[in-house]
Amino acid sequence: MERLETQERVTVDELAGHFGVSAVTIRGDLDALAEVGAVIRSHGGALRRVESPEDIPLTVKETLHHSEKVRIGHAAAKMIQDGETVLLDSGTTTAEVARQIRYLRLKSLTAITNALNIAMELATQPNVRLIMIGGILRPTSYSLAGPPAEHTLQSIQADRLFLGVDGLDPDIGVMTPDVLEARLNALMIQVSREVVVVADSAKFQRRSLSVIAKLDAVHKIITDSGVPPPLLAELRARGVDVLVV
Repeated sequence: MERLETQERVTVDELAGHFGVSAVTIRGDLDALAEVGAVIRSHGGALRRVESPEDIPLTVKETLHHSEKVRIGHAAAKMIQDGETVLLDSGTTTAEVARQIRYLRLKSLTAITNALNIAMELATQPNVRLIMIGGILRPTSYSLAGPPAEHTLQSIQADRLFLGVDGLDPDIGVMTPDVLEARLNALMIQVSREVVVVADSAKFQRRSLSVIAKLDAVHKIITDSGVPPPLLAELRARGVDVLVV
């Protein structure tokens, strides 16, 4: 999937040579990716899904840039203080934040999320009071959105929001492919004292369908070293605190 971010087509022979596995293994992997809608299977390989490349299933997304997401999640979790109320948006990077929360030595924490997978990460933690936002399920991301979720959020105040995004452009703002989720994310920003965007470098200068908010609504961005230095400088010049891990 990472190779398809930079090229339109991959072949079985190319992938078998790159990963050092058999062609039979690669064909099985490509068939599995095609079954969940992540790629288009072609003769001898696979094609990128150009119509909506960012809105791929969560089970596929979590394998992309995994080490970067783990580092980002670790740095984000370190910001959390005892007794805080934190909002966790859906996404694979915010899921890494949730996994790191399990290792924090906190007496108490209130965690609010609209994501089923994040709720499962925190459900067994005795020091975490978990609030699950209801709504309409988006199967590709295990997230809930829509009017019920928005209604719940209107009566909540959070110390900090950890926001995952599918696109980030200095001139446009932060984006996601789903309209309902964009509306919910915008409301999350409104009810949070601090907004922390957690995004690997592949999300930068990528555009998605729905704009969540302009960049001036973001206080901090945690990302990896793959972001070009001129872009980092531009973000910081606009008043955003950027942490590279």
